[in-house]
Amino acid sequence: MKQENVLGTQKVSKLFVQFSLPAIMAMVINGMQTIIDGIFLGNFVGHNAMASVNLVQPFTQLIIGSSMIISIGCLSFIGRSLGEGKNEEAQNIFKTSLICMVIVSVIITFIGVIFNKPLAVILGANDVLLESVATYIKTLALFALPMSLMFLFGFVDRVIEKPELYLKGSILSVITNIVLNYILIKELKLGIMGAAIATGMSYSIAFFIVIVPLLNKNTVINIFEGRFDKSTIWPVAYNGSSEGVTAIAIATTAYVFNMAFMKIAGEVGIAAFTSISYISQFGTLIMFGISDGIGPIVSYNYGYKKYDRVEDVLKISYRVTLSVGAVLFLILFLFGKDLVSMFAGNNKEVLDMAVSGSKIYAFSFFLNGFNIVYSGYFTAIGLAKESIIISSCRGIIFIILGIVILPSVFDIQGIWMTIPFAELMTLIIGIGLMKKNQLPSLKEAAA
Repeated sequence: MKQENVLGTQKVSKLFVQFSLPAIMAMVINGMQTIIDGIFLGNFVGHNAMASVNLVQPFTQLIIGSSMIISIGCLSFIGRSLGEGKNEEAQNIFKTSLICMVIVSVIITFIGVIFNKPLAVILGANDVLLESVATYIKTLALFALPMSLMFLFGFVDRVIEKPELYLKGSILSVITNIVLNYILIKELKLGIMGAAIATGMSYSIAFFIVIVPLLNKNTVINIFEGRFDKSTIWPVAYNGSSEGVTAIAIATTAYVFNMAFMKIAGEVGIAAFTSISYISQFGTLIMFGISDGIGPIVSYNYGYKKYDRVEDVLKISYRVTLSVGAVLFLILFLFGKDLVSMFAGNNKEVLDMAVSGSKIYAFSFFLNGFNIVYSGYFTAIGLAKESIIISSCRGIIFIILGIVILPSVFDIQGIWMTIPFAELMTLIIGIGLMKKNQLPSLKEAAA
């Protein structure tokens, strides 16, 4: 007999707050790790160090992206299995995902430690930035395994009704990062290596918080029970593949923007883009937090065939993302200069370029929340193809199309216009996919 879960019984609006609020806070806090690095490096080392961290973004996304593929795919699959009452299958999915995560993380560590300089060249580092980029890659690679397991365990905590643990781990993580950045960068003058150590340690420390409920054999999902089931690898990877595409999209965006700015404005252009990307990342992470928070609610109730509850949580998500987007637009549009100065310091050239771009970039916040929720929703119900389409459109296809066309017409302003352009085109496609894949009506579900 299927054990009841609050995901299928509690009021949807209460669940939204209970699951999305910790997810938003955790997502923002975790995303602040590189932002904190940027603040310390920009103010105590210089804009070249800050630019170096941005060039490393694709490698960072390799770690985070591979973790998210397994974690989100695992969460979606486990949620639907628990909703269908298949507890043993859910445990096997987790055990298989855990083993796969360890293997992938060890491979990434090997690549980062051995091939850090070739990777730095591939990522666009010039002679000025090469050594610092390679150092960051090599150092961060050492933390790939604990970082990855932190994500996996933190996400699984949500589906076993412990969403607050990921938030607690994230709070400890950001405090650790601030303290270590201060000690390693400001006091010990370790520069880019200090930033990488601080980031790796801060992510890893949260591991000890999120693993706690999974050490209890009486928990429906734990690290002791279950067996490796190779038949679950493809469903997990397929369900989470859109998260992999999102990571690739983030890496692609960073790469093509870095190349475009390097060509037009050199290191100063990359530093300006880095400043805006840090600020916009904060807003985007709120949207991802909403999407991640509703994931367990959607997957469980979809598996339970309670489609009315799925509809309700989507409606709440739309209203919240639109409201958040409007607030973020106003903040970036009106206070962009104050925010950019946190990273650019007194560098007037970087400051002027970034402030000008922020007023264009700000329009993307009206649109990206819907696209992120659409993608997360499709992942939660097992329609990975649709989620991949949305992630690919907003982060790869229309980014590349925009960066090729718009700067040739609008010069440097065209680079800033690329993100709003990509979000608008993706929104049109996302609405079409949502209409095409409407949920069964209550009458059909009952039948």
